[in-house]
Amino acid sequence: MAGCAVGPDFHKPTAPKDAGYTTKALPETTASAETIGGNAQRLVSGQDIPFKWWETFGSPAINSLVEQAFRANPTIPAAQAALRQAQEFVLAQGGYFYPTVSAEYDFERQKLPGNIATANAPGLQGNGQFIAPSAPAEPLFYNFQTAQLTVGYTPDVFGANRRKVESLDAQAQMQRFELEATYLTLASNVVAAAIQEASTRAQIDATKQIIAYNDKALQILKEKFKDGYAMRLDVALQEAALAQAQALLPPLDKQLEQTRDLLRALVGKLPNQELEQTFELSSLKLPQDLPLSLPSKIIEQRPDVRAAEEQMRSANAQIGVAIAAMIPQFSINGSVGGMASPTSWLFRNGGPFWSLIGSATQVVFDGGTLLHTKRAADQALLQAAAQYQETVVTAYQNVADSLHAVISDADALAATLKAERAARIAADIAMEQMKDGFTDFLAELAAEISYQQALLSLVQAQATRFGDTVALYQALGGGWWHREEDSKKIAQNTGTTGN
Repeated sequence: MAGCAVGPDFHKPTAPKDAGYTTKALPETTASAETIGGNAQRLVSGQDIPFKWWETFGSPAINSLVEQAFRANPTIPAAQAALRQAQEFVLAQGGYFYPTVSAEYDFERQKLPGNIATANAPGLQGNGQFIAPSAPAEPLFYNFQTAQLTVGYTPDVFGANRRKVESLDAQAQMQRFELEATYLTLASNVVAAAIQEASTRAQIDATKQIIAYNDKALQILKEKFKDGYAMRLDVALQEAALAQAQALLPPLDKQLEQTRDLLRALVGKLPNQELEQTFELSSLKLPQDLPLSLPSKIIEQRPDVRAAEEQMRSANAQIGVAIAAMIPQFSINGSVGGMASPTSWLFRNGGPFWSLIGSATQVVFDGGTLLHTKRAADQALLQAAAQYQETVVTAYQNVADSLHAVISDADALAATLKAERAARIAADIAMEQMKDGFTDFLAELAAEISYQQALLSLVQAQATRFGDTVALYQALGGGWWHREEDSKKIAQNTGTTGN
């Protein structure tokens, strides 16, 4: 039966008017620096984002780790199972559009007591005299069978079931976007961890050089102290400097091992299992062209925004469900079957039966339960709408923050490179002066230590630029809308079915 669906119809939210990322115009390109991760990046407005955006870093090791994470990380099958569960709920609720048919068969065997099963049962005469039975009464055994087919149908006159299906379908779509967000987050975490490992390794190398130079300086000062050319204060100060440099190394070692543990966990390995891939900053390439999606596209590209939209659609449909519960409910039930003692008489004359019942039910008084349920549904929609707006604002903020970081950290890397080069020149001059006798070895060591500290800052700035690019890809949605296309291509190349 065709009927109306009570409750408000959902209307897809539109993109915020005059939305943008910054109050000032963005530069077309970032600053450049002649070092690893220092090339200028160009912001390409409206450029599409590939699903495998991590391949733009030019690292086969990263590519293999991401693919391995997609195959082995348990968050993926968990999200896939949640999606399939939600889809099954939709199909299950859709079954209520159809009649329910059930078959029933009852078999009954009874034993009746002999005092009511025989004609000569004991009793009273008319004068009140009791007459005993002339013979012992025999019990009576009999069988009784019932077979019937029942059909029940609840017409969706006011669309209660349609609203329930709509709500469940929205929840299934929400799980779909949660799955896409899982892929995006997992890939971003793998790439970010790989960059962190590369940065930590470079920092460890620079810190070891700083420790080595400080140790050399200490040994020289100790020799001078023995010969009376240095004071004990100088030795103590250098000992403190060496200890401070040595204290920098254990946290970096810990960070490296924890980053490796994180990578193992992301690809589904245990901490005691080997991870073949290792990463160095020199093996990474900074993408030169960065996509900059139009502001109006963000609400379509961000999986968290799409999930919030589906949550709002689900809440909107629940209002219709609450309204339909306040309207008369209709049902139709029919049954056909037979009753008899022997099976052969179930559907012969006298045994068959049928019934057809139509009913309408209207709640007259329920203590305000349905009314308050409706009001609760209204508030749930308001909550979902507010959460959607919050998610949209956060999405634009993420993109804006990433863009500011891409531009500002490029300037910071250029400045850090200048400082590193100046420190290198100072160290070279100090070495030449030491060779010519104009200064001692301690001054040359101090210049080398200063250079290694500048190199340490440069490594951190390089890693930051790589990380900014990862954050921008993630903030723009990561190209999840191309995932199924990539899966189909892989299936065609390998002869398997993509998941």
